[in-house]
Order: sequence, then C-alpha cells, then structure tokens
Amino acid sequence: MTYSTASSDSELARLKELLSREEQSRLNAESLAKEMLGALHTAQKEVQLLQEIAFAASEQSSLEDALRFALARVCAYTGWPAGRVRFWQEEGSGKTAAPAAVWYVSDPALWERLGPLSKESFLPPGDGLPGRVAASGEAAWISNVTQEEECPGMSAARECGMQAVLAFPVLAGKEIAAVLEFFSPVTAEPDAGLLRVMRQVGIQMGRVLERRRYEDKLLYDAFHDPLTQLPNRALFLDRLTQCGGRSKRRPDYKFAVLFIDVDRFKMVNDSLGHDAGDRLIVEIAQRLRRTIRREDLIARPAGNKAATRPGVEDTLARMGGDEFTILLEDIRDCSDSVRVAERIQQTLASPFLINGQEVFTTAGIGIALSTTGYTVAEDMLRDAETAMHRAKSQGKAQCEIFDPAMHVSAVRRLKLESDLRRAIEREEFRVHYQPIVSLQDGRIAGFEALLRWQRPESGMVTPGEFIAVAEETGLIVLIGRWVMREACRQMHAWNLQFPSTPPLTMAVNISAKQFAQPDLVSQVRQVLQETGLAPPALKLEITESVIMSDAQRTCRLFDELKALGIRLSIDDFGTGYSSLSYLRRFPLDTLKIDRSFISGMETNRTSGQIVDTIMTLARNLGMEVVAEGTETAEQVDYLKTLGCEYAQGYFFSKPLDREGVVQEVFARAPER
Repeated sequence: MTYSTASSDSELARLKELLSREEQSRLNAESLAKEMLGALHTAQKEVQLLQEIAFAASEQSSLEDALRFALARVCAYTGWPAGRVRFWQEEGSGKTAAPAAVWYVSDPALWERLGPLSKESFLPPGDGLPGRVAASGEAAWISNVTQEEECPGMSAARECGMQAVLAFPVLAGKEIAAVLEFFSPVTAEPDAGLLRVMRQVGIQMGRVLERRRYEDKLLYDAFHDPLTQLPNRALFLDRLTQCGGRSKRRPDYKFAVLFIDVDRFKMVNDSLGHDAGDRLIVEIAQRLRRTIRREDLIARPAGNKAATRPGVEDTLARMGGDEFTILLEDIRDCSDSVRVAERIQQTLASPFLINGQEVFTTAGIGIALSTTGYTVAEDMLRDAETAMHRAKSQGKAQCEIFDPAMHVSAVRRLKLESDLRRAIEREEFRVHYQPIVSLQDGRIAGFEALLRWQRPESGMVTPGEFIAVAEETGLIVLIGRWVMREACRQMHAWNLQFPSTPPLTMAVNISAKQFAQPDLVSQVRQVLQETGLAPPALKLEITESVIMSDAQRTCRLFDELKALGIRLSIDDFGTGYSSLSYLRRFPLDTLKIDRSFISGMETNRTSGQIVDTIMTLARNLGMEVVAEGTETAEQVDYLKTLGCEYAQGYFFSKPLDREGVVQEVFARAPER
C-alpha cells in the first residue's frame, strides 16, 4: 500500500511537470506568434508607407507636392508633428543645404511656434544636422536638442519647443539631392527600425527626384536651343500667343516681333569651321541678351527652374541656324522696335574674336507689329521673317518693317519656285538664240543661247523674272545643264546643216552656282561627247563678278576647261572689279562689253571713252570683243570706227527659237 501511494505521487508530479512544459511551450508559441504578427504588421506598415509615397509621387502635379505628401506620411507614421525638406544645391564655390523649400506641420497652431526654424539660412557640409547628413551620407538622430547646443539650428529647434530631431538623406543615385528633417516636441531615443525605414524613404524620394529632374530636363530641352540655351521656336510661339491674348483684353497693348538673320554666317562656317560658327552664334546670343531692355529679356540660363516651363516670359529666342527672334512687349509705337533694331546693329558692329581671328558681321532685321491685327502667332512670325528677307535683299545691316504687300510678294515668289520645279519635269523651258554678227562683213559668227520659260498660265517668261529664284533655290544647276546640252545639240545640227569656215560658235551662260560645281569640267566634257559638238564651237560665258569671286580657283578651273578645247568669254565686262593682273593670267578668248556702256555711247562722251579703253585693253590681251545690246545703226557705226569685231543686239535680230533662226537668220544671211 505504501508502495502504491509513492508511485501515484511520482506519476502526479510527472504529469504536472509535463503540463507545465506544455503551458510554457504554448506561451512561448503565443509570444513568438505575437512577435511575428507585430513584425509582420510593422513590415506591412513600412511597405504601405513606401507604396503610398511612390504612388503619390507619380500622381502629384509638382515635385513640391510630392515632397509635401511624403513629409505628411512620414509624420503620420512616426507621430512626429513637423517635417521639412532642404535641397542640397550649388552655392558659391561649393554645395550647401538651402533654406527649407517645403514644410509639413500637422497642427496649424504649431506653425506659429516654428518661426525661428523657418528663417534658417544656407548650411555648408558638416554644419548643423543637415550638414552632418550631407557629409556622412547617413541618417542622424538627436534625441535631446538641449545636449546639442553647439550644433547650428538646435537652439532654434529648442526655442520652438522641439526636443528631438531626425534627419536623413534623399539620394538621387549616389548624389545627395536633399535632406529631410523631422521634429518631435518630446525626447526620443534612436530607433534602429525607424532609421531603417527612413533610409528606404530617402531612397524612394531620391528616385522621385531623379525622375522629376529627368522630366524637367526633357521639358527644358523641348523648349530651348541646346547651343545657346535660349528659348526655341515652340516656346517663342507660346509666348507670342499669350501676347495675342493679352492684346485682345487690352486694346492699348502693343507688341512687336523682330526676326534677325546674321549676314555672311556661311562664310564663317566655310572658312573657320563649324565649331567657330557655333562659338560665333553663342557670342551673338550673349550680345543680344545685353542689348534688349531688361524688361524685354525673359530668356534665363538653363539652371533656372522658371525657364523650364512654357508660359514664362521669354522674348529672345533662336529659331535655328543663324536666325534669332525677339518679342518686344508693351511698346508705345513702332519706333520702339526700330530703336531696338538700331541697338542690335550697333552691338553687332564690334568685331568678334573667334579662335584668335577677328570676325565682323551684321544682320538683316525684319519687324512685324501687332497693330496689323494678327490672330495667329505663326502669321506674325512669318511676316517678320518675310520683312527680314526683304531687308536682306536691300544689302547688309538693313531693317524693314512688314507691310501686307510683302506677303503678297512672298506668296507669289513661293508659287514661282513651285512652278519652276514643275517646269523642269514638264519640259516647259525653251532655248532662244540671238545671233552674234561680224562687223567687218555682216556674216553670222555664232549665237548666244538664252533661256525662256513657256509658263502655261502667263506665256513666255524672260529670265529676269525667274533666274534670281532659280539661283537662290539651286534649280539653276539643273536648268543650266539642260540649256548647255540643248544649245550644243542645236549648234552641232546647224553646223552640219549650214557648214561654214570657221564653224559657227554657241555661247552658253554659266551661272555662279554652276561655276561653283566641283564637277563642272566633267559636265562640259559629257555634254560635248553626248551632242557631238566640236569643242572649239562651244564658248562658255562667265560674268566678271563670278570670275573674280575666287580668282585662284578660277585660274585652275579655266586651265582645265581650256584643256577640253572650248573657248572662254568674260561677260558683262566693266560692271565688276576685275584685277588686271588676274585678267592677264586668265586664258580668255572673248571679252563682252556690257550693254550699259553701249547704249548712248555715240552721244555720251564718257561711255564712248570707256568702250574705247576696253577695246584697247582687249587687243593688248589678245582677246576678241563682242559688244552686246546694239540697237541702232549709229551704235554699229561707232563700234566699227573703234575696231570692234563682233556685236549682238536687236539691231541685228531679237532672240529667236530654232525655227525662227532658220527662217529669219540663215535664210537671209550672206554666204560664207
């Protein structure tokens, strides 16, 4: 019995111990579960905080709004009532923490107590809590500001009733872009978990800053010229549109657009290189900035945030190439815009020093005034450009104010250019021929090929109406090549049909753009081969001004052309500025006296003396002379007395088509 009682007691003790162990295990499991649930809840809150900040940052309309939302969420998460952002930016020779740009305060009444903190100035690296963060790149925590009296800013925090301060960096890549600070009215010991979360918030906000900076840069680049950092055409038109709206609300509000095109800019590019051309454009932009009134100048450097948004007041813009525009606002009358144009001409008059080389330049300026009554910004800009082209046509350093007749002329010119391009495809061009006559025996010596345009809606058009446009657009190269081929083909046919000794010659005019073609010699060689014309029967006529534009190149090119066996003639002699030393070196066969000297020479003693002098010069240089523009018998007789060999003009025959030449020239010409 005794044994049984002892055994029962032992079993009972064992069961109690087992129950105790099970209870402890249950308690441990519950504690672990509670701890894990707490950690999970904390992690969920951390993830939710980061997700909310990331989502809101992408939804907010501005960077400031995104940062303010982040401050509010962190304050709600930590229970700390106030936070601020201090951007890290360039200041003087280094970087500093700028005064707070964005604040969040949970209680409006608290904002009044934070006055001293809101007045803090820039802090260099290492100074103050933001400076410490910037220097170390790590978060910093002051649990009691009274223990950090020597730290800049802590006395202001204590004065505002704050006891603890937490600051952590916003990292954009590896760069510290900003510092976030939070303030608590009670002391608080550092919390490793909170610091870990704040580090993630800093990284998250850094990504927001990086994305916003990239977006701002894209926006800036979309509205600014990359070379000069001036507004581009899009931003200028946006500003011009705003001025148009303002003028509708204020009938007395006037504004003007100046369109500026730099003269002879291509020469700088061609002679000094494109890098030098870019430097010249930048320096011109700088001078223009200084020239216009301060209140007109609304172009800002790239770092200015205000300049990254369309709608800011920008008036100086670069359209591209060597073209600039200026928008003058709230002017009294057109004289204000003219005075600005005059100041621009004066400031451009001083030489630019580019790569050690002095460069002189001027500009053509067109002005369009709002008083014309524009409703579309592009129309006003177009008209300013039209006026600029008119100014350029008047010479260097000219200024023109737009009038409606210019637009009519520009539209007519545009249609002319369009029709010219189609005329090549539709074969609307014709070649007429004017005979060149020997003054000794009256026989035909040759012809000059003259271009005509059979325009469907207006009939036959003379070169004076379209050659300038053809030159400007470069179409003259294609047209000139066609004329040369057609004239040579016709001359070969006539020499076979009407043989003579020596053979007749065909004079073909070469334009400035044709003469500048690097393959001109090969073009002439190909035409001669294709048409079968003997080289001595072709005479190329080049004006005096074209010949002298690059005398050294002309010498080389003439030698190559003469090697083909053709003849060379200097056209319109006396109207340019030939150097006699070069004239002696050029292998020229013929000198053509300009018609301006022929007309009236028999009554005008000066013109007669000039013609006599040219004749003497030509004989001394071994060249034959052709007098063009002879229209009267008196002129012919006078030329004969001077010993002139050849002449052409309406006295002998007007320019004729090929059928007219056969019927009216060859049929009546004396036998040779």
